[in-house]
Amino acid sequence: MAQKALGFGEFGLTEVPGSDGFWASARGPLSVPAGADGWVTLFLWRGSEACVEFESWSGPVPLRRWAGTDCWYARVRMPERLRVTYRFLVDGTAYADPFNPVGAGGDRSIAATPDAPPQPHWPDIGADDVLPLPRARLRWTGGRSGGRRTVPVHPVGGGGPLVLLLDGDDWLRLQPAMTAFESAVAAGDMPPVTLVFLPARDRRTEYACRPELWQGVRDELLPLVAESGVPGDPDRLVVAGQSLGGLSALYAALEFPELVSRVACQSGSFWWAPGAMESADLFGGPVGGGIAERLRELPDLSGLRVAFDVGEHETPMLAHCGLVESLTERCGATVRVSRSASEHDRAGWRHALLRDVAWALG
Repeated sequence: MAQKALGFGEFGLTEVPGSDGFWASARGPLSVPAGADGWVTLFLWRGSEACVEFESWSGPVPLRRWAGTDCWYARVRMPERLRVTYRFLVDGTAYADPFNPVGAGGDRSIAATPDAPPQPHWPDIGADDVLPLPRARLRWTGGRSGGRRTVPVHPVGGGGPLVLLLDGDDWLRLQPAMTAFESAVAAGDMPPVTLVFLPARDRRTEYACRPELWQGVRDELLPLVAESGVPGDPDRLVVAGQSLGGLSALYAALEFPELVSRVACQSGSFWWAPGAMESADLFGGPVGGGIAERLRELPDLSGLRVAFDVGEHETPMLAHCGLVESLTERCGATVRVSRSASEHDRAGWRHALLRDVAWALG
């Protein structure tokens, strides 16, 4: 009876859980302070048994049923300053949160604690909204990199330096990057650019410090962009990558400096070394992995401009990223270092992507 009397009043929901009035006023997720422990966040689901699954930061959390009603809920402890992607799983099927207007594709939503910093230029896109797609799509046969792929290209503000977005399909179909870049350019927060959305074929292979991808970008893709008639400047290139994509972007700057001299790297997988992916503990190898080993050879990176960002909640990543950041600067590169209010999650990388591409362009 105490549970029934209490309800969710502390979250501003005063109606009886499961009642028509409750569902009419339901929204989420909702957070309240938890003292020195950050926040308690309420997730709500209407229907049958479910759990909430996070892209990073936490394992799945089972939802509890309220007193035989169709109301399922979880009170989840969250740290200060966190933005995270999540979804509900019901009988193995994923759903976005119907009470949350901020989506990330058709079956995911984004939650942020009240103290998470804002992400200007990123619109709230519902799970059912259709994101705009570039009109120009190039057919890259990918002779060097292995296999055909379609590469969308979009000039923003009339076009300018090329911004090569690794994992381009995610930024095009799950996150509204095209709209966000247009907003940033219109606001004067970055100069006009031309976005190149490069989809991954087998990211575990082609992003693992292999030359074939970047040989193909240099010899095949960029000439294709130049011949396409889409406004853009292939001689000025920023490569933006996250996780293994961030690893690959910095690898390209080290091994193909004539091609890549500007990098925006979020949560680079700098634990990577040959054979590391077969290890039970990805982060247990030498700090900084293969990239740190290469940087210790002291290449001259005075022509490189690279922005590093990693989620402040990515505890196993921090030592690896920190060492690579310091070694890169020691080699003469112009370096910017920041930390985002996230774990290993694209929802937390969004602001850094815009900010760091603008900075990389100088």
